[in-house]
Amino acid sequence: MSSSTINITSDEINFLIYKYLLESGFQHAAFSFYNESLVSKSDINASNVPHGSLVSVLQKGLQYMEVEAHLQEDGTEINCTEPFSLVSNHVCQVKKKNEKNTTIKEKDDSISSSSSSSSSSSSSNNKNNSLNSGTNNNNSNNINTNSNSSNKDKKDKKESNTNTTTTSSSSWSSITHRINVVGVGSGSGGGGGSSSSSDKHDKEKDKYDRDVKMKEEDSIEIPDSQVTTLLGHSNEVFICAWNPSQSLLASGSGDSTARIWKIPPGPCENSKEQVSSLVLNHRNPNYNEKTIDVTTLEWSSDGSLLATGSYDGLGRIWNKNGNLIYILEQHQAPIFSLKWNKKGNYLLSGSVDKTSIVWDVKTGGVKQQFEFHTAPTLDIDWRNNTQFATCSTDKMIYVCEIGKEKPIMNFQGHHDEINAIKWDPTGTLLASCSDDYTAKIWSMKTGGCLFDFKDHTKEIYTIKWSPTGPDSNNPNKNLVLASASFDNTIKLWDVDVGKCIYSLKKHMDPVYTVSFSPNGEYLASGSFDKYLHIWSVKDGSLVKSYKGSGGIFEVCWNSSGDKISACYSNSTVCVLDFRS
Repeated sequence: MSSSTINITSDEINFLIYKYLLESGFQHAAFSFYNESLVSKSDINASNVPHGSLVSVLQKGLQYMEVEAHLQEDGTEINCTEPFSLVSNHVCQVKKKNEKNTTIKEKDDSISSSSSSSSSSSSSNNKNNSLNSGTNNNNSNNINTNSNSSNKDKKDKKESNTNTTTTSSSSWSSITHRINVVGVGSGSGGGGGSSSSSDKHDKEKDKYDRDVKMKEEDSIEIPDSQVTTLLGHSNEVFICAWNPSQSLLASGSGDSTARIWKIPPGPCENSKEQVSSLVLNHRNPNYNEKTIDVTTLEWSSDGSLLATGSYDGLGRIWNKNGNLIYILEQHQAPIFSLKWNKKGNYLLSGSVDKTSIVWDVKTGGVKQQFEFHTAPTLDIDWRNNTQFATCSTDKMIYVCEIGKEKPIMNFQGHHDEINAIKWDPTGTLLASCSDDYTAKIWSMKTGGCLFDFKDHTKEIYTIKWSPTGPDSNNPNKNLVLASASFDNTIKLWDVDVGKCIYSLKKHMDPVYTVSFSPNGEYLASGSFDKYLHIWSVKDGSLVKSYKGSGGIFEVCWNSSGDKISACYSNSTVCVLDFRS
């Protein structure tokens, strides 16, 4: 027989760690590790490595360790339910279970003896004897159920083992007596009567509740017939954005391309005919890696130009027909954010090189470079046509103005890196979110923190304002802030009073993206649990839901509010119909 040799190189391990950091949203950490571990100089083809490879390899390794630990000499496997862990030693509980079963047998014998003895006691104790006799079978059943349970955690098992080995036969009978007196088990309190009628009612109620829940889930589930899947990318799709004036959708991927999809008018459908797209190539012969992630993109306000930023530090400006207009070459590290001002004459970029740059769209040249941060710039946002804010892993926020050499204001108060910032529609309030589990509202009028929201229990990845307020198209609606967190929840905040309105808790994994509908009545959210949920902002209820085939990085609405796009970790982009 021929034997195969398994070779694992440090480059391969480092690449899996780098890809895991990137998939988990730690882009700046991924960039640092990518260069320090020299993964950038390896010849590994990123497009050949599936999503989630590091976790998959670790899971398979744990499964092999489990089989190896429990395989006996005769070829049989020990039945042990204790889990294997990456961070703790495995303690096999087989011996403890055998001891527990022995103890249970002794207790059963003790209970039987106690029952036999009690039957010959005086007539004045007949009521208590009847109670104890009536509970013996239930106690035996309860004990067996506990001894066979495989779903308890280690703490519960230790407590169970301790209790069963130290409780005497007399105290055990006392415990079971108390259980029946309070109505737990098949006995009904002190009378010991049958509860079959009650059980039947409970079963019918449970069945009714299940049927109602299934009907509710069916009514909110978006069917595949109302979804168009866009195929073409060969790696994760990180970002997507609708053209504000036409039915065009842009997407950016880890396959070194962005695409402009022409979405047909009318209802979406699960059609075999592929939607055509324009491919915007981002390959760079001067960059070591074979593939370059397109990390960010945004349409200009009139929809005539598309800006893209990539991991090689280059910005690019394209027209809506997919023609390259400018290559923006000033940054020295990955670009994580790009924003057009409303007038469309300036493009703002933020980079891991700690700087932000205002680009003159007429010439493609640098208007001004701002170098205030001491660590990577993670997000940027225009306040108006000449002022903007930047945030960084250095925990600082700066408000800058074109033509001025120093910040016109700075906000300090977060205790960890700041992931995102967004101006409200009036430009008087700036929202920020951080790895310190908080979102904050800063006031340009006072120069300080107006509200500090602390309800999340993990890192907050992104925030969005509702398109409402006096200066928006929805002036009669209250202004709402949405925050999405790694604690699997989205929270809606009333910024007038500084309180959480609703906590939306349907997702099972970190929430990476949220987007308000143009009318401000609905909020779409996307998570790595593969679900896109649509919520009512009015009452926090779940309105629609769709499960895709990969983790979701971004969701966004078209300008008319009747279509939602989502981009996935499995290289696809989906467009869904929505009729309010």
